[in-house]
Amino acid sequence: MENIRGVARGAAEVPLSVLELATVGEGGSPGEALRGATELAKRAEEWGYHRIWVAEHHGMPGVASSSPAVIIAHLAASTSTIRLGSGGVMLPNHAPLVIAEQFGTLHALHPGRIDLGLGRAPGTDMVTAQALRRSANVDPDEFPQEVAALTAFLDGANPRVQAIPRGDDRPPIWLLGSSGFSARLAGLLGLPFAYAHHFSAAGTEPALELYRTSFRPSEVLAEPYAMIGVSALAAESEQEALRQAMAGALAFLRMRLGRPGRFPTPEEAAAYPYSAAETEFVYGRLADVVYGDRDQVRTGLEELRKRTGADELMITTTVHGTETRIRSYELIAQAYEMTP
Repeated sequence: MENIRGVARGAAEVPLSVLELATVGEGGSPGEALRGATELAKRAEEWGYHRIWVAEHHGMPGVASSSPAVIIAHLAASTSTIRLGSGGVMLPNHAPLVIAEQFGTLHALHPGRIDLGLGRAPGTDMVTAQALRRSANVDPDEFPQEVAALTAFLDGANPRVQAIPRGDDRPPIWLLGSSGFSARLAGLLGLPFAYAHHFSAAGTEPALELYRTSFRPSEVLAEPYAMIGVSALAAESEQEALRQAMAGALAFLRMRLGRPGRFPTPEEAAAYPYSAAETEFVYGRLADVVYGDRDQVRTGLEELRKRTGADELMITTTVHGTETRIRSYELIAQAYEMTP
């Protein structure tokens, strides 16, 4: 089994990682977003980030990460040391054998660098989810059985069907979630757990507590290992960071209203005619984003780490424009004096 625990580099107390959504900005294209993701992966490796995960989303014009395995293969071929993985593959959308073959292939091509993060939500609206699924009767509550089937394929433990290619070991499996369901399951299975603090901040500490109290040592882990996804944005000033963050808050608002589109510009966010309820929603969203200049962001990330006891922070930065996003990750790396 590959080593799961990361190594902090520089002044960071825990490893810092990247969550990639391949955000498609207004006026841009999916191709530009994916090329931007590739450039970020190269730079993140140079700066000392520990891993990059690619999220699975469908039916969202502003997000180009519908095929994590394909993107991971490209990013891995464009880098040499940084870990790559899924954050995550939405298992109810896929047959476990297909995922075992995809990640067995990735693991064979890039041994020691691949993570397999699994989620139980569809990652899209229910109409699109039904179009994705192999059966109309897929039940998210069958997630534990799906995880067991996938693990058996990766371990070569299914006596009737073999997932090929398969190596001497398997890529580390992580469970992802924004509720207690996956937290408890990860603990019972002795697997590492990643919590989506970036869109469900209120449940972070209860979920991590449930994970830790449910944890049973396994061949994978002797003790719990919890990572949290954090929305963070660093700029040259707090004012500029807020200006950029408002665009992300508007994108999130539109998604919640059932009107997803390409990622808005800061100018579009500033000109949007917010209702009183929308204003309250947007500022509630901003309260869960760590933004400011690089030192303010480091302070905010450290406060969150200490409060939650997270073993790793995975940063997602959703802004309009690749250069702005890459600069944010660079400023955070500078704040932590990270080294490759």
